[in-house]
Amino acid sequence: MTKDVTDPVVYVVDDDTDVRDGLKQLLESVGLTCVLFNSTAEFLQNELGEAASCLILDVRLPGTGGLEFQKKLVEAHINIPIIFISGHGDIPMTVQAMKRGAVEFLTKPLREQDVLDAVSAALERDRVMRGQFKELQSLQRRLETLSDREREMMTFVVAGLLNKQIAARTSLTEATVKVHRHNLMKKLGATSVPDLVRMADILGIVPAPRRSPFEN
Repeated sequence: MTKDVTDPVVYVVDDDTDVRDGLKQLLESVGLTCVLFNSTAEFLQNELGEAASCLILDVRLPGTGGLEFQKKLVEAHINIPIIFISGHGDIPMTVQAMKRGAVEFLTKPLREQDVLDAVSAALERDRVMRGQFKELQSLQRRLETLSDREREMMTFVVAGLLNKQIAARTSLTEATVKVHRHNLMKKLGATSVPDLVRMADILGIVPAPRRSPFEN
């Protein structure tokens, strides 16, 4: 069967050939694409695609070890979910990995079901992250279509102000406020005020103060 470019991919970095081959056989048995590397340097030469993916990473590797590599990925804003595997795991090591966002920390010898469960969770996390990123990009493009007045209006609307309150703040008529409000909702594709509030939260837009310092 021909693999689609959007099929999920599991990357494995481990310097043990037997471990790599065993993981590949296990993952391909459930229909997953598996790409193997024997070092983090080799992994970095690979270009991550658009498909959901995760990384199974050995803690102890020649050169840059797994935990140090995780730190570098975080600093580089490469947000691929990581599943650590190790034959020498300990609690401090596990805590450090999980604090930096690891999905799971598995000890060797690996249990097949534990690996499959961890991979399933990691791929789902990546799908969610990719979906959120695409939504953010889409919202940013739509935000750029707003006029300065419509952007200002958005901060008032998400603050929960009524049209007459916005009119008083901006010295506009209520009719004009309604027009600007309608236009910004339409341009952003917001179906309701709660929907607009959700969009503003994603975009990091701060609502206007509920009361103006000049209001009594």
